[in-house]
Amino acid sequence: MNKSDMINELIRNRRSVFTQQFEAGKVIPDEIIWQALENANWAPNHKFTEPWRFTVFSGNGLQKLAEQQAEIYKKYAGVKFKQNKYEQLQVTPQQCSHVIAIGCKRHADQLPAMEEIAAVACAVQNIYLTISAYDGLGGYWSTGGITFIEEAKPLFNLGPDDMLMGFFYLGYVKVPSVSGKRKPVQEKVTWIN
Repeated sequence: MNKSDMINELIRNRRSVFTQQFEAGKVIPDEIIWQALENANWAPNHKFTEPWRFTVFSGNGLQKLAEQQAEIYKKYAGVKFKQNKYEQLQVTPQQCSHVIAIGCKRHADQLPAMEEIAAVACAVQNIYLTISAYDGLGGYWSTGGITFIEEAKPLFNLGPDDMLMGFFYLGYVKVPSVSGKRKPVQEKVTWIN
């Protein structure tokens, strides 16, 4: 298979795999996580600001994340507090092999926020594709939980101007995701000659 066929297949077969689809207790080797992070580090970014920041939780760190995010949510959710969400925050990380918190270190004096958000999104896509290249591995990016709670940022070494952009949950796939579908690209393109 040539390179173009390989990349086409990888991109088109990438799927989000959620925690309830993971095989409980099975741990991805750290070397694979490092490979995904190294590939993320090669994402395109304007002015070479490399804004992505990752905090990786594994082993006992998953329990620590579960406890800390649940308490942050309980303390700062206010009128939006939901008991079932609080309980889910205590469980979800422990269903994973690893959880990667995704941060954006802002360089507001150099670039508009959109450019750095896009760079981090490209880095996350590189994680998605790397994990998808390994048989039996899966994951998904979520902006749920404590992502938009300002007081959560220090937990991930992010300052007031930085952004917490969510979490990437990883595990071995027990129940595969269904095949994807897309409308024809021609419906979304205007081509001018």
